Amino acid sequence: MNKPVLYATFGFAALIALEAMYDRWVNAGEYEKRDAWTNIFMGFGSQFWDLILGIIGIFVYNFLYEISPLKMPANVWWSWVLVFVLDDFLYYWFHRASHEIRFFWNFHVVHHSSEHYNLSVAVRQSWFSGLAHWIFYTPLALLGFPVWMRVAAHGLNLIYQFWIHTPFVKRLPRPFEYVLNTPAHHRVHHAVNEPYLDKNYGGVFIIFDRMFGSFTPETEKPRYGIIKPLKSFNLLWANLHGWKEMFEAMKQRKTLRGKLRCIFGKPAMDF
Repeated sequence: MNKPVLYATFGFAALIALEAMYDRWVNAGEYEKRDAWTNIFMGFGSQFWDLILGIIGIFVYNFLYEISPLKMPANVWWSWVLVFVLDDFLYYWFHRASHEIRFFWNFHVVHHSSEHYNLSVAVRQSWFSGLAHWIFYTPLALLGFPVWMRVAAHGLNLIYQFWIHTPFVKRLPRPFEYVLNTPAHHRVHHAVNEPYLDKNYGGVFIIFDRMFGSFTPETEKPRYGIIKPLKSFNLLWANLHGWKEMFEAMKQRKTLRGKLRCIFGKPAMDF
């Protein structure tokens, strides 16, 4: 569950509307009506399913928190800074796994399957990722951060990521571009240009990409979407097509090892 994101919904809607009007005013062509409405309805669906499936993650998280000998204080500033940075560090690895392991990509592909890039794409999220993404954040429970602190920190992380989905902010001052994830860095992440594939996984900070070799700057005009284009505005199909492709690939493999590679190998290995 990401309650801060739920509270920010009306703000997101207002900013999407304003950006869409600006896009039309300057005739930029960054918005396509059917795509934008698909993104918006996908966002409402993701919030609904997150409320339901989030129960799984919260149950496991609370169990691990209770058995942990560590208990972090919530009434000191450094504890909040620590949980925010650690949450972003774990988000980096969750996000990287969501691109490099097909099982997790089948959830995350929803977010990338739009061939446009604007604020409405930020709310285009998987309906069913709550089944698995919580796994990456269990270390915070073992470190003694209560679930409400983790929800607050992660919600602020996701709220930050909303604005970086704009095509209209070209560059921030150099110090910000070096430390933070920015629209320029995230445009790279959403692009299918060969130099841009599987780059810039950061949430709030781009430092982890620089540290672990997954950073690349924006040097050419991005082309958006996925390697095998979706070509559909069907909400359910957008959430399920990756799984169908995976099971079809598994049928073609004769060995258990081959079938497991279809699940845990790189997403594009069978395209």
